[in-house]
Amino acid sequence: MSDSDDKRTVSRRRLLQASAGTAALSAVGSARAADGDRTTDLARRFGRDCPDATIEPDMAHCEGTSTEGCADDHPATVELRSAVDEALETRYPDVDALLEAGYKPYFDTLETGDDSWSHWLNPTFIGDGDLLAPERPEAVLVDNETWRSIGVMFVATRAGAPVEPPAVYGDDGAAADRCSPWHAHTGLPGRFAWWFYLQTYDREFADGDLEFPCRTPCMLHVWTVDHPESVYAHDAPPREDRDVDPADEPTFDTDAVPGEDDLGWDALPEAVVPDELPADLAPVDPSGFDPFGVDLGL
Repeated sequence: MSDSDDKRTVSRRRLLQASAGTAALSAVGSARAADGDRTTDLARRFGRDCPDATIEPDMAHCEGTSTEGCADDHPATVELRSAVDEALETRYPDVDALLEAGYKPYFDTLETGDDSWSHWLNPTFIGDGDLLAPERPEAVLVDNETWRSIGVMFVATRAGAPVEPPAVYGDDGAAADRCSPWHAHTGLPGRFAWWFYLQTYDREFADGDLEFPCRTPCMLHVWTVDHPESVYAHDAPPREDRDVDPADEPTFDTDAVPGEDDLGWDALPEAVVPDELPADLAPVDPSGFDPFGVDLGL
């Protein structure tokens, strides 16, 4: 992924050309580099110019948002969750249905914690301006053990650009009564996930330079399985709270079995697996210690 110029942008064509010869980067907070120039370029590209960015997973509440008024038993929350639940049951219940509906998988490579769930994003729904639409969720959250959908993630974009997200309820009332639990990712894993999605699946960026973002657009989770924290919690519910049966045997060709084999790239048909996976393009590898100890300076 090295590039000798002073740009913080990188084209997919250049990535594909260079990926075969790139060295792996490793360890949260550091990067393995063959020389100082490559380290400087990585630091520039992945966030030195972003004052709020971190290498560790991190997020921030979006401007003007509030969670003070949010309650799982509020009528607006109950209505939204019920609508999401119906959409998942009737339209997007499992991986089979998601592939049929045009959703694209993303398995969070840079997250060092819970890898038992995954995001599936729909390029048609992202950026269509139809925000908080349960029947057209920008992303569906999938349990990797059962291959079942367990929630959605709304993304506040319009025509490809981040926009101010709407409140779930209480937009005209006092701040303490307002529920607008939108968050943006400022940590490298979340920013990389959004960059990877755009670079891989958004045709607008397929052949051009794409600036690595300082933060993601505003996002909002709605979980349809019980969650000990909140319907809107950022992290997935614990495994013991996901009371769902394994999905039926998929119609696509795979040796993996829902409920027996964890969902991952190797369980999916070749036609839906990108030429370059997140691990191939990732700026860091969180799996181990980096003996070079080169600080990215974020």
